[in-house]
Amino acid sequence: MSETTFALYFGNRGFFPEKLVSSARKELKQAVEQQGFNTLMMDENATPYGAVEGTKEGIKYAEFLAKNKDKYDGVIVCLPNFGDETGAIAALRDANVPILIQAYPDELDKMGFDNRRDAFCGKFSVMDVFHQYGLPFTTFTPHTVHPNSEAFTENLHDFAAVCRVVKGMRRLTVGAIGARTTAFKTVRFDEITLQKYGISTETLDLSSVISRVRNFDNNDSRISDRAERLRNYTNWGDTPDSAFNTHVKLSLVLDEIIEEFDLDTLAIRCWLELEPELGIAPCVVVSELNDRLIPCACEVDVCNAVAMYALRLASGRQATCLDWNNNYGDEPNKCILFHCGPVPQTLMVEKGEVVDHPMFAKALGSGCSW
Repeated sequence: MSETTFALYFGNRGFFPEKLVSSARKELKQAVEQQGFNTLMMDENATPYGAVEGTKEGIKYAEFLAKNKDKYDGVIVCLPNFGDETGAIAALRDANVPILIQAYPDELDKMGFDNRRDAFCGKFSVMDVFHQYGLPFTTFTPHTVHPNSEAFTENLHDFAAVCRVVKGMRRLTVGAIGARTTAFKTVRFDEITLQKYGISTETLDLSSVISRVRNFDNNDSRISDRAERLRNYTNWGDTPDSAFNTHVKLSLVLDEIIEEFDLDTLAIRCWLELEPELGIAPCVVVSELNDRLIPCACEVDVCNAVAMYALRLASGRQATCLDWNNNYGDEPNKCILFHCGPVPQTLMVEKGEVVDHPMFAKALGSGCSW
């Protein structure tokens, strides 16, 4: 997972104690960096106290961000005291990255004029103005949180996940391999709408994949390594050698396609052509792709392939997609999740086992859907 850098912003309002800004600059920077993230801060001498109050100081901070474009993944708006919403909007309206709003908590024994923060109220004001301007922002619970608290540490890692998702989804290419199965109208999607959000779709006919697998060079040097990877990946049971070798070739062909089209995620038509044409179902191959952090959905389910990619960005781990498949007895808040076999091995309790797929065996006859 790539490193995440946060630009730190400090709000100020002169009616409240400015000394709190100085300590916040040290505390927030230290708290963020202790969690393994990088920080970017405007020079303390650029504005009074190194904070932002009013439009002119906000413009200075905006210029600081512009000079450091592409060097930060998100902005943390820190309110050591009430803060100034006008300066915040001037500073951040063109930041074009996620913005976390953090407000310091007051302490009940420090409520005098020299120590009272009022950041609880100031955070509402900043959020309200951001909403008025249509500027997206992130906020977590609790409403006020000290940078040295466990709650802030959790907020920080959640915000890093938000930043990874936003950054990763801005330019995304998804592969749709094969046409949607006629009966599966639930997985229909609109390419134009996806493109409006920066998600490009590359489509390939399934026949071209089948042809590439059939014509794959048996002497290709990659076969032995991929065969060893798949052989150790799951239990193959009674799978014929011919079916195993076809899995190896399909895996390598999909890798070639991913590289050729620079795919971030993909969805494949998994039935009913691969089974009678190649004698396999692609479950293991899809599972292994997912295990390598290349999200792959079955059933040309492009929308869930995109969702899986977002989950992978957020967690930094493997993602999977399952059906809400069965009720769980009379339990109203439980259900059984199921799918044929695309779950990555990392998310399984133990290795799976390859069998002749019962659904395809029933529909097409035995021996064609390992």
